[in-house]
Amino acid sequence: MSDRTLKLLLIDQDPIFRLGLRVALESFPDLQIVAEVGTDTAALQVLAELAQQDIRQVNLVVMELSNYRPNKRQQQGLQLCVRLKSLYPQLPILLLSSLTTPELLSAAKAAGVDGYCPKGTPVTELVTVMREVAMGVAQWTEEETGTIIISESGSSFGRLRRNLQLSGIGYIDAFLNQVNAQLKVPGLPILDQAVLAGQRRELLAARWLVNRLLASPQLPPSLPGDIMTTSDLQPIPYSSPLLSPRALQSDLFADCVFKLQSPLQNVTDIPLEIDILREDKKRELLYLILQKLTQQLDELRDVGIESHQLAELQSTILRDLWEATTTQFFGKFSLVQIGDRQIEVVNFLLQNAQIVQTEILNQIPFVLELFAYLLFSTDLQVDNTSYPVGSAEAKSQALAILENLIIQVANGVIQPLLNSLADLESIKQSFYDRKLISTREIEKFRNNLSWKYRLRNYIGTPAAIFESRYELFVIAPRGLAITSIYAPRSQELAQLQGFPLIVTLFLEFRDAIAPRLQSLLAFLGSGIVFILTQVIGRGLGLIGRGILQGIGSVSLIEKNLRRNK
Repeated sequence: MSDRTLKLLLIDQDPIFRLGLRVALESFPDLQIVAEVGTDTAALQVLAELAQQDIRQVNLVVMELSNYRPNKRQQQGLQLCVRLKSLYPQLPILLLSSLTTPELLSAAKAAGVDGYCPKGTPVTELVTVMREVAMGVAQWTEEETGTIIISESGSSFGRLRRNLQLSGIGYIDAFLNQVNAQLKVPGLPILDQAVLAGQRRELLAARWLVNRLLASPQLPPSLPGDIMTTSDLQPIPYSSPLLSPRALQSDLFADCVFKLQSPLQNVTDIPLEIDILREDKKRELLYLILQKLTQQLDELRDVGIESHQLAELQSTILRDLWEATTTQFFGKFSLVQIGDRQIEVVNFLLQNAQIVQTEILNQIPFVLELFAYLLFSTDLQVDNTSYPVGSAEAKSQALAILENLIIQVANGVIQPLLNSLADLESIKQSFYDRKLISTREIEKFRNNLSWKYRLRNYIGTPAAIFESRYELFVIAPRGLAITSIYAPRSQELAQLQGFPLIVTLFLEFRDAIAPRLQSLLAFLGSGIVFILTQVIGRGLGLIGRGILQGIGSVSLIEKNLRRNK
């Protein structure tokens, strides 16, 4: 590694340790910390962004597994290791941890970690281990002796077999994710659904075959037809991490990060506040909400929240999420000039909290169900079905709910800006899409949003209540799309008044009269067709024949007259 720089991604929740390690490594000219993050979601985000350019910008991931809290962080860290190896099979991982139990090290090896070094190791020895692991030599430091050993999995054949397996699985999963995403696109033709379903079966069979042919004793193969989960790659002594709330969250958020690499153009006919943002700013905002939500869920676990408390805390949780995101997205101390005075952007925007809460945050559906699923590993109760925790169906539904949640919170972040500071030049240059940067386009955009809320309040919401459904915005391969999920809304229906009630009565009247009217029209239509074809048509035919006969007779008379002449 002496001929090129070793570029590191450091993952550790302790900012003090990250700072200390950065300072310690500055004396080594061939080492560079490309990025340092404190959460799994942030790590996946950084790697996803680097992968769009060149994933080789990172040669080694150095991570802490649990930060002195093994019972709470251990499985989440293992899950991240498996996820990283699935997405980036050739990227080495070095575990730099304060935990050194044999069970943990065994689990880390099974999860794909390439080396281990305890915290407190002298920097020179640590750098040696980093270089070796980055070169493909597995390094594991024994807890008791402190000596460096090479594990069996570091043998040439074992490493080749494992890399082939992980590379093959990662390649197959990339296509499988694309197929699954396309299958979720609303309004997909039946023929396309059949073709994609066939491709999905082929990919599942191919993955099973790769697991069977290249499986190692520590990586139990999955069964044919199984939905791919990272539990296929988990160590046997540990319970399936998909049953752990933190593992559920890590896996779900990782999929969301992956989908955020897709185009984020709104392909529906419903305008969204975030449509005014540039693509990079829109993605940055959604990433940020996901990170803040991760921190929020961790805090809720740490304080020991119970399931029955979620309902009364829902509004507070969403409002805190909105405030934290708004503060970081715009910058806590950012200023803008309005006339002859400067105002603090964040403080000004946060004054709209009540409007955002009423119009957007309180309207987000299935928040309680999603939080219960992620915090307590409860079965997901949506779409008139109970989806078992950890199942592919539950994950798919939870992902759609999560995507809608972050999109709607993002709308809430941008709404106060559009209401009060939309036409400031500094705001335009920093955030807006070029197509929406002129004053005229901004006003048209604001008017469309105003009509959206009017139509939603008077027509859209009562219709959705009467049809017992919620509409969710999801991230599809072609952009932001919309889908519907069934939900019983009888209580809301009973509370409708005024114009919304008239809308539901009209829908009910239409449903009641439409079949009878169609039958009547069909009967009358058949009668009219009969009269036109059988009566009038024949009559017209007789008249036509008479005219032709008359013309024929006239022609004969004219011929006789000519002869007589």
